[in-house]
Amino acid sequence: MPDQDRSTPPGSGAPDSATPGTWRELFDRGHRAAVTVFAGGIAVFAINTYLTAASLPTAVAEIGGQRLYAWVMTVFLITSVFSSMLVTRTLSHWGARGAYRVAFGLFGVGSLVCALSPVMPVMLLGRGLQGLGGGLLTGLSFAVIRVALPERLWVRAVGFASAMWGVGNLIGPLLGGLFAQVGFWRGSFWLLVIASAAMGGLVRALPAGRRAESDAASLPVASLGWLVAATVCVSVAGIVDGLRVPLILLGVAAALSIGFIVVDRRGDAGLLPRLTYRIGNPLKWIYVSIAVLAIGSTAEGFVPLFGQQIAGMPPLVAGMLGAALSWGWSSAQLTSTTWANGERATAVRILGPGVLGAGLAGYGALQFASTPGVIAAWFLALFVAGAGIGMAFPHIATAAMTITRDDTEAARASAGVNTVQMVANTFGSAMAGLLVSVGATVSTGANPAVTSARFLGFGFAAIAAAGVVAAIASVRPATVSPGKQVRRTDRS
Repeated sequence: MPDQDRSTPPGSGAPDSATPGTWRELFDRGHRAAVTVFAGGIAVFAINTYLTAASLPTAVAEIGGQRLYAWVMTVFLITSVFSSMLVTRTLSHWGARGAYRVAFGLFGVGSLVCALSPVMPVMLLGRGLQGLGGGLLTGLSFAVIRVALPERLWVRAVGFASAMWGVGNLIGPLLGGLFAQVGFWRGSFWLLVIASAAMGGLVRALPAGRRAESDAASLPVASLGWLVAATVCVSVAGIVDGLRVPLILLGVAAALSIGFIVVDRRGDAGLLPRLTYRIGNPLKWIYVSIAVLAIGSTAEGFVPLFGQQIAGMPPLVAGMLGAALSWGWSSAQLTSTTWANGERATAVRILGPGVLGAGLAGYGALQFASTPGVIAAWFLALFVAGAGIGMAFPHIATAAMTITRDDTEAARASAGVNTVQMVANTFGSAMAGLLVSVGATVSTGANPAVTSARFLGFGFAAIAAAGVVAAIASVRPATVSPGKQVRRTDRS
């Protein structure tokens, strides 16, 4: 049916139900298994991310491939981004149960290949398969929540599922370090094989049939090509030494991203929902807000390194410093979904990027000493930054999920949350690497890591400030009437 016939007030993100559901209702017998699948899919993805990083040095020492070290993550990210764009197509063909079985199957097979890898190229093949499954797992969590749960529970479901990143950040490094410590790095991947099989057995709790809102339109090959090319450029920029080549690659990626927007809004079958390109519709700004929060979260990748280089922290303590951001994220997500409803939900959507920026700016400003008191302030600043992400993300994601009453466009808007998040994570990782490299290059002090930490903190704080502007735009009422017909060629 036409989306203009069933539009909610754009940008409100408010569920239809007058009374939001409770945590008890979310975990009652009728919803418990489905929630376990949503959250478990993201938990498996998150644990894999941190677990692999902890066990990979031991793996390389055994099977070789030091020159391909960085590509273990790059291959995973690129294939994750690609498959995240195919979520609604997967739902269209296999329904919720089948889509999750495909996702867990790909992830499990990829983990098995990694566990049995005799050489690094085989490991990269396994990581590619893992990425294909992982991109589906994270995207399905947003798209299928609309299918399996009543609308009044969506905010809590999104918050709980997304909080699994904090669980992954806590468990992943510990398990990966443990397996590496005993010389059995392959155990990390065997654990993921077992987890994938166990989670795959729970998908019977999801609806079995195909859903009308799962868009079965032809694959937007042109849009995919432009965006994957941009993602590859950014991924490579994050692992290339020096400044000149990464800057050139980022420039090429920016041009390719603009090309993607031009191609996607003019194509008959676009990657992002038609509402993204509609004049006055706030979905584009909702996606920008999501991208800013996702980029901010990638700062944690360098924080443990700074902890060791600046303060001489042992690896475990430095890892906990990096985890402070995720702990703040997870804690704020769970609390925000409890008390932030209605106007308060709108307020935290704007406040979140500001808190993120304040925390990151505070972390950058604190890079003047490494006394116990200052180090404690590092933890607090990073926790605050993570809280900014956590308080806002569930409500921004729900705003995308409730942007329209058209089932097809709403499903695509939900899946677009994950696509935007995955691409932003890749872009953010490259930006973080570039800022750290620039800081080390221009440093005139005795410890270049201090300058790099400042560049990272202040640079990402500036991006977060832009996120506040996008968040304000995302909560404004639409400037076009809901009944206006919009073609994909309309300009925004």
